[in-house]
Amino acid sequence: MTRRLAPIRSLGLAALVASALPCAALPQTPTTQPSGDTPFNSMAIARDEADACRVPKPPADLAETAYLRNGYRAILRILIAEAALASETCTCLLDDFSWDQALDALPRFQTSDNPRLPFKVLELYAKADALEAQVVEACAE
Repeated sequence: MTRRLAPIRSLGLAALVASALPCAALPQTPTTQPSGDTPFNSMAIARDEADACRVPKPPADLAETAYLRNGYRAILRILIAEAALASETCTCLLDDFSWDQALDALPRFQTSDNPRLPFKVLELYAKADALEAQVVEACAE
């Protein structure tokens, strides 16, 4: 029985090299402030005002798969943009909507009877992008 030792040897060599490096050679944690005494969360970039009205990632318990969650996020974006266009308002309407409304709107956007693929996410994204562009254009006037 022949075993290949090359992968094991290379792992051992990598561990030996890493342990021999001085701590100064290791990369430092990046920071947004000049001093190095800042906590890890200080690296977080503050959200732009435009992002404050951006529909967040859906909660994991909203749907079983990321595909479904992404579709519901696109549906919520569509609902918000449609409401903004209908009301002719340029204020953020995100707080007026909930994930339940996206779930309830599924029949309107459903393209298949397959419960795992009830809609086409890319088409929903395209529609949401187009409607949001209309809102931006209307509000720019």
